[in-house]
Amino acid sequence: MIDIGKILPIWKVEHDCLISMSGDLTICFRVDLPETGTMASTHFDTAQQAFVKAIKVLPAGVVFHKADYFFKATVKPDFEKASDSLLAFASEKHFNERPYLDHECYLFLTLLPLNRKLSSSVYSNILRKSIAPVKRKDELAIKNFQSACGSFQRILSDSGLFCLTRLGDDELAGTANHPGIIEKYLFLLGKGQQPIIRDVHLKDEIRIGDKHCQLYTLSDAEDLPPFCGTRIDYDSHSTDRTKYSIGFASPLGLFLDCNHVYNQLIFTGDPQKTIKKLEAKKLRLQSLSAYSRENAVSRDACNDFLNEAIATQKLPVKAHFNVLCWTDNPAELGELKNRVGSAMAKMDAACKQETDGAPQVWFACMPGNEGDFPMNDTFDTFAEQACCFLNMETNYRSSLSPFGIRLGDRQSGVPIHVDISDEPRRLGWTTNRNKFIIGPSGSGKSFFTNHLVRSYYEQDAHVVIVDIGHSYKGLCELVGGYYFTYSEENPICFNPFYIGEDDVLDTEKKESIKTLLLALWKNENESYTRAEYVAISNALTLYYEHLSGHPSIFPCFNSFYDFLMQEYLEVLENGKVNPKDFNVDNFLYVLNPYYKGGEFDFLLNATTNIDLLNERFIVFEIDTIKSHPILFPVVTLIIMEMFIAKLRKLKGVRKILLLEEVWKSISKGGMAEYIQYAYKTFRKFFGEPIVVTQEIEDIISSPIVKQAIINNSDCKILLDQSKYQNKFDTVQELLGLTDHDKSLILSMNKANDPKLKYKEVFISLGGHSKVYRTEVSLIEYLAYTTEELEKQKVQEYAAKYGSVARGIAVLAAELLNGRKIF
Repeated sequence: MIDIGKILPIWKVEHDCLISMSGDLTICFRVDLPETGTMASTHFDTAQQAFVKAIKVLPAGVVFHKADYFFKATVKPDFEKASDSLLAFASEKHFNERPYLDHECYLFLTLLPLNRKLSSSVYSNILRKSIAPVKRKDELAIKNFQSACGSFQRILSDSGLFCLTRLGDDELAGTANHPGIIEKYLFLLGKGQQPIIRDVHLKDEIRIGDKHCQLYTLSDAEDLPPFCGTRIDYDSHSTDRTKYSIGFASPLGLFLDCNHVYNQLIFTGDPQKTIKKLEAKKLRLQSLSAYSRENAVSRDACNDFLNEAIATQKLPVKAHFNVLCWTDNPAELGELKNRVGSAMAKMDAACKQETDGAPQVWFACMPGNEGDFPMNDTFDTFAEQACCFLNMETNYRSSLSPFGIRLGDRQSGVPIHVDISDEPRRLGWTTNRNKFIIGPSGSGKSFFTNHLVRSYYEQDAHVVIVDIGHSYKGLCELVGGYYFTYSEENPICFNPFYIGEDDVLDTEKKESIKTLLLALWKNENESYTRAEYVAISNALTLYYEHLSGHPSIFPCFNSFYDFLMQEYLEVLENGKVNPKDFNVDNFLYVLNPYYKGGEFDFLLNATTNIDLLNERFIVFEIDTIKSHPILFPVVTLIIMEMFIAKLRKLKGVRKILLLEEVWKSISKGGMAEYIQYAYKTFRKFFGEPIVVTQEIEDIISSPIVKQAIINNSDCKILLDQSKYQNKFDTVQELLGLTDHDKSLILSMNKANDPKLKYKEVFISLGGHSKVYRTEVSLIEYLAYTTEELEKQKVQEYAAKYGSVARGIAVLAAELLNGRKIF
């Protein structure tokens, strides 16, 4: 057994650099890659070209090494944070221990000393028991190298796709609690793991501790794909009309579901020396071509390579790519080989398992030891082709914003925190928080919308929903909100005259009541005079003065009507108001149906659920009155005035106005202007209008709504649109979607995990688009469900156990235990 400290090729860490025993100088970066599924085909081209340009600025002889670490991990729940919410706690429990691939990407640039002897499989520093450190003396070369690394970093960052962060001494060498970059590689330590020393066994296999490793390489030109590009089609998410793109090397990255490290090495060398060697090789092959057809073919290939290098000024390089994968169960090694072989087959490459030369390749891929890589395991190519083999994608990242909604990563279903309101504005992607949601029946639209408003409510937002279909009744009852609906037994009722504890009778409150009274009195095509307006204003002022002197009187329309018939008539009889200017008899007669004993005496005399300003979750279910000529205009007017009061009086509080299918009815009779007002001005008052619809044609049916909603919504949310896949061009043009957006939308729900129940949702934020999972726990499902039988069962259990929360919890437990309920 050899102490690895005696043969460790790294001499020391100094000035944020790794220095090897041979005098190699390595600068290291952590790389943030684009998230998978977010790049269009043009973005892959941009990424590849950025790496080519960056490599070309490096001095001759620099080794480029990109290492992508993929470790199997599981979701760690935060039960303490979610303890105050039944739904949040259920979500944490649902995703507990959900497996996924954790990804870290590092990039190492190594400057070799002048006249450094290159290694081979036979002459490798893994075979030497001692190494004498070599001091670097060429300070100018070091300075030029560091400057080139700065340019390298800037070129990749300026592409807008990558973010490079240089590693410091502690990240390179490690600390007592955090492993360094060398420890991570040698002992296979993932993100967040504590430093641990493991034995390394190399005799019959590479075994690190209890982890059995296998190495698969792309090091021979004969095993490489005949063609390479920046991207390939991912068939599972593609359609006949659209192609879903992933990176050319992504099958060896995030789409290879096992513990592995994907090493990508490019050796720049001296272009002139490389061409000179190839010229000599071509001449040798020329002289031997008469003896073998293979020599003639090799000669032609070498000649074509030289012609292209000289004609196009491409940079000739040597390259090597390998996958180091491992498992702690030896029985799984055969499955690992199948997975890696399948991944390489997707790239049209042949899988070669490295055995005899595996230790040398593994040891040379240690950060800082790239200078000792066995060059006989590399192949000649150009930088453009070599960069096609770089992994360009990573998994989804959570938003840094404290506000947001929990959605799922499309690849593995890992819950991520997504801010679709505030962070996009800070990043300059959007200019407002307006949203519209489009999804046909059965697409998961109601589930997503329930999940959205519930998340916003739990983060202290005020939520007002105008609905048709009772989609939010379960959630409203669960959070203890106000649910307004109309039935003969329990008609919808309000009390606009009531002033809550935190409310005051200000000008805005009086104006909203005056607007309501005038709307009740006058027809839509009737106008009112200035005198009538003043008379009603005076009546309101006197009424509230009367209430202050008689605290036993309950403020409502009945008491206001009583005041008009008694106190206010005396004012009129005293001649303070000319009867010609204000016909009080006509006013009382028209408003009599809303007074006690009248046909609509319930509408404005509510005694419960009356403090609408301070209530944070309110649902107006108006399915049964959407065609009523009297109730519907009054109810919509009350809703409008109530939400405007929230906007203006609740400073610094997020306000959500969600209009379900009801907006089609609201857009009649002048309410289209209100929707237009909402989408143009709510952002000034920390408001978010959201329109939900099943059909895209519904939006374009009203020119005003079309202009207001589509043109002023920076957040577009679409669910399954597969029914439109043969006529999506019209939809794409209407919504201003890109071809990449189209491919994302039509890829939804095509490769869902059959073992899990979820729907996918497309979200575009000012052109930054992604597809997420809407996956919820069983308890959340029961709170959101719109299926009639399931809703009835929830109500039954709620009545039986005293509350919706207890009923849902018991029902979910019985379902999980296998009891058949439905």
